[in-house]
Amino acid sequence: MTAAVDPDKPALELSVVRRFVVLTVVVVSSSAYIAATFSATAILPQMQGAMAATQDEISWTVTFNILATAVATPMTGWFVTTFGRRQVQYTSLAGFTFATFMCGLSQSLESLVFWRMVQGATGAPLIPLGQTILLDVFPRRQHPTMMSIYGMANTLGPVLGPAAAGYLAEYMSWRWGYHMIVPFGVISTVATFLALPRDRRASEIRLDWVGFLSMATAIASAQLALSRGQRLDWFESTEIIVETAIALVAMWVFVVHSLTSPRPFLNPRLLLDRNYAVGLFLITLFGMLNFTPMVLLPPLLKSQLGQPDYIVGVVISWRGIGVLCGFLVSMLTGRLDPRVGMSIGFAVQVVSGLWLMGINLEVGWQVLSANAFLQGLAVGLIWTPIATSSFWTLPAEHRAEAVAVFHLMRNIGSTFFISWSVAEVVRSTGANYSRMVEFATPFNKLLGMPWVVGDWSLESAQGLAGIAREINRQAAIIGYTNAFFLYTAASIIALPLVLVVRRSRAQV
Repeated sequence: MTAAVDPDKPALELSVVRRFVVLTVVVVSSSAYIAATFSATAILPQMQGAMAATQDEISWTVTFNILATAVATPMTGWFVTTFGRRQVQYTSLAGFTFATFMCGLSQSLESLVFWRMVQGATGAPLIPLGQTILLDVFPRRQHPTMMSIYGMANTLGPVLGPAAAGYLAEYMSWRWGYHMIVPFGVISTVATFLALPRDRRASEIRLDWVGFLSMATAIASAQLALSRGQRLDWFESTEIIVETAIALVAMWVFVVHSLTSPRPFLNPRLLLDRNYAVGLFLITLFGMLNFTPMVLLPPLLKSQLGQPDYIVGVVISWRGIGVLCGFLVSMLTGRLDPRVGMSIGFAVQVVSGLWLMGINLEVGWQVLSANAFLQGLAVGLIWTPIATSSFWTLPAEHRAEAVAVFHLMRNIGSTFFISWSVAEVVRSTGANYSRMVEFATPFNKLLGMPWVVGDWSLESAQGLAGIAREINRQAAIIGYTNAFFLYTAASIIALPLVLVVRRSRAQV
């Protein structure tokens, strides 16, 4: 499990030119998949109007895509072992491209949800398999640089994809939010077929159906509960209680079966590798921190601070600039101890979180842009050392399975923490509004002072509405502050875990 691998002997020995062709193909295909995944969120209003759907109904286009992705991702290792890297990569690309094309042609909500499920299921292997291919094609000494390039593309996809999709949806049609991805998918499919070498004939491996079905059921039920929990008031809903119970029972079956089966679906012995086990914890925390600010800041800017749409784009763009800078630094410092980069990155996350905890309703978009730059910088600094150190001591034959679980944990962490943070904003806003509105009475002497009450008035409906709006804004900023506290706490928890990571002999 800890046998060293010669860094000059990659698992797939290709010429230098062919290596960089593979790098280009993998980066483009992964970016297209991630851009398509996040672009759907930018065109939800247009799709809702075109399909004459309610907000709850149109949300299923996102929910079922996430479910299909979560269920299919752990299958990557078995697919690669059974069919080979090349065949899985171009088949996934072909299926994803066709499903994306059909999403743009959908005429009903039912067909759109179906093709979004197919899109998620067929495209799910692209991210973990893309990382596996790069780790196999390039020698180990180049892994930090390759992971920086790969992570840069994967992180910029959620920034550029929704922006382009929103622009096309506004000036052309929401269908172009999907169709814009198709040319990249077609080119990547053909290039993958030509660039990747043929794999040796894979041996037939029996799929552990008990392990797969129990894990798929646990993941699907948990994701469904997380996606719909806030809308259904969590455990006040019978649906959420049932989904949670199913997830817990299925996960118990999966764990017991994995520990007792001679050939489990996912090999628990991989956790005996210290770097990989710690890496799973760190990537879960990274997933929790990565996209949560991108979900929280836009509604804060628009609803509470009254900023126009283009300012939201400016703030998110500064985060993208920070990501680029972080990855460039990681590429230049790739030979250093990975614990240094991770420690600095999580420390920067702590600083950005503490900064956000101190904002108020007078904060300017320039301040939030500077903070977004810090968030992006931290993402770029953290990703590369996590993605490389987690697999330093794992044999190449276990990479496909290990990388699939790695990305699964990142997705679970992201979904869980976004749901938790949004729920905290809603809960805190409601609770603090109820407390503060008690002071808006004629018996409050402060509201009788002209220099305090201003244009507000307790004597008219318009004046009361103004007071209610301001109380709601003040209650909301408390909710956002509480959510940013969770963000900061998760960053602090990650710092001591970084020290447990073992430095590879190849770096010494």
